[in-house]
Amino acid sequence: MKVLVIGSGAREHALINALLDDDEVECVICAPGNAGIAGVVETHQVAVSDPVAIGELAAKLAVDLVVIGPEVPLVAGAADAVRGRGIACFGPSAAAAQLEGSKAFAKQVMAEASVPTALAHVCTTIAEVGAAIDQFGAPFVVKDDGLAAGKGVVVTNDRAEAIAHAQFCLARAADAQVVIEEYLDGPEVSLFGITDGTTIVPLQPAQDFKRVRDDDEGPNTGGMGAYSPLPWAPEHLVSDVTERVLQPMVDAMRHRGTPFVGLLYAGLALTARGTRVIEFNARFGDPETQVVLARLASPLGRLLLAAATGRLADLPPLVWRQESAVTVVIAAHNYPETPRTGDLISGIEAANEVPGVNVLHAGTAVNPQGQLVSAGGRVLSVTAIGDQLAQARERAYGAIALITLAGSHFRTDIAEIASASK
Repeated sequence: MKVLVIGSGAREHALINALLDDDEVECVICAPGNAGIAGVVETHQVAVSDPVAIGELAAKLAVDLVVIGPEVPLVAGAADAVRGRGIACFGPSAAAAQLEGSKAFAKQVMAEASVPTALAHVCTTIAEVGAAIDQFGAPFVVKDDGLAAGKGVVVTNDRAEAIAHAQFCLARAADAQVVIEEYLDGPEVSLFGITDGTTIVPLQPAQDFKRVRDDDEGPNTGGMGAYSPLPWAPEHLVSDVTERVLQPMVDAMRHRGTPFVGLLYAGLALTARGTRVIEFNARFGDPETQVVLARLASPLGRLLLAAATGRLADLPPLVWRQESAVTVVIAAHNYPETPRTGDLISGIEAANEVPGVNVLHAGTAVNPQGQLVSAGGRVLSVTAIGDQLAQARERAYGAIALITLAGSHFRTDIAEIASASK
């Protein structure tokens, strides 16, 4: 099997490593990739927002399967372009990817599928926003209806801040919408489901850390770290969410005539009133993918191909490693605002020598002098496995201590509470 992975982040680096471990995968190619990925597989340049270019590249390379990592090409229709070339694709159509592309659309489908979620109002004016946030009360939850790279949600007790974020969202386009929701209490969980449009196979849950600073302070980011498994999670969480959330959504999308094929990501809140859906994404989450795939023992290539070709029901149950996994993101100076790029990175080779550690590249490049430099906001994802969460965590932070990137920052509390609780 020859596989083309679309994307340039640590998620794609993790996908590539897992695909290379599948003995039925003969070749992996990535477009556009990054400096770390280029050291592992062949890379090609492509504009990820250009579905036609992605389809043309897949055809030119004569691949058997395309795996689309980021949300932007999915919402733009890259999976449609690839399938239009007669090539199997792991990723939903543009119509199905609206589950992530529009919060309002996702709410509508959840209502049709009777999926438990937060009460919400879809607003198009500031007057509607004001009435909605006053109805729900603080903490105020304001969500950009469209794609925002994980930074479109504001949760605040400050009414003025909530209104300001809504104004920013509504100013993005003439037909812009903003979603105002009731606040959901309780810990958050990410659960992925691999689906061929009919069958859905859940992966193992993870928890990610969205805020930029320790103790969940500061603005939202694309994710500063994650861990798996969740020792505190309810025993039947995966089966219950599959039955009450994932399968009903897959069924609803199929009945709509827009079957969802690919990775359905459910962001969940385990509230005092039961499990509620915070949001859906239409692709592997980053950084949760890094820890989930670190624990997956079943061959990934065969799993993704079966989903892309409607054969998931034929596969045996997934097998999982017993080890725990932790990933910590090293971010560039001034992330998540305007990150500084071009800073030299050193120490990765030494970090990779730490037992159980794999340093995954995200925002990296090679400068004209041949040196590894930062090229984005989230620069590296330092992932480690261990017999227990505490060991995985110790290994990840031990490896980070060996890496140098001027002005960089990372959270020091990833999996801290979970690893202490056992």
